[in-house]
Amino acid sequence: MSRYRGPRLRVTRRLGELPGLTRKSSRRDYPPGQHGQARRKRSEYAIRLEEKQKLRFNYGVTEKQMVNYMKKARRATGSTGERLLQLLEMRLDNTVFRLGMAGTIPGARQLVNHGHVMVNGRVVDIASYQCRAGDVIKVRDRAQSKALVQANMEYPGLANVPSHLEFNKETMEGKVTGLIEREWVALQINELLVVEYYSRKV
Repeated sequence: MSRYRGPRLRVTRRLGELPGLTRKSSRRDYPPGQHGQARRKRSEYAIRLEEKQKLRFNYGVTEKQMVNYMKKARRATGSTGERLLQLLEMRLDNTVFRLGMAGTIPGARQLVNHGHVMVNGRVVDIASYQCRAGDVIKVRDRAQSKALVQANMEYPGLANVPSHLEFNKETMEGKVTGLIEREWVALQINELLVVEYYSRKV
């Protein structure tokens, strides 16, 4: 399945709050569909699948990308679940979002894809680029790029910049100082269930 382009509120009604996907909140607090208000007993598989879908939709990655991130997380030392979250959080589109340059991750991805963002002095238009400690992320020195980001900064998606990032609003320049810590991940997720979901597939 390719990247989801349908109604975002429909996803948040089913999976709960996804800060990276949308800032809107639905007036209806039950899942979408004909049987949305019916009581249902979820299987263990359904619970794990739901946690995995939260990650996929919040960070806007395809199933194939999720499998690849899972393989990388398995090979790394330490907790597989935490490493998976770090890989997703350190993507360039998410980093631009967490710096406050865009209101949502899809908005940040568009900024990156359209060449408005520079990393270490070079234009990088690949949203999945993995940011590393020491990377300097800056808005391209063009009036159009600066105007776009300036407008976005008035309505940031999340209030606080996480501890592994620094951002100067005057120069529109951010710096990655390290890896994100688990408590700074904004998404309410049980990553162990995601690891369990993929344990039978990867």
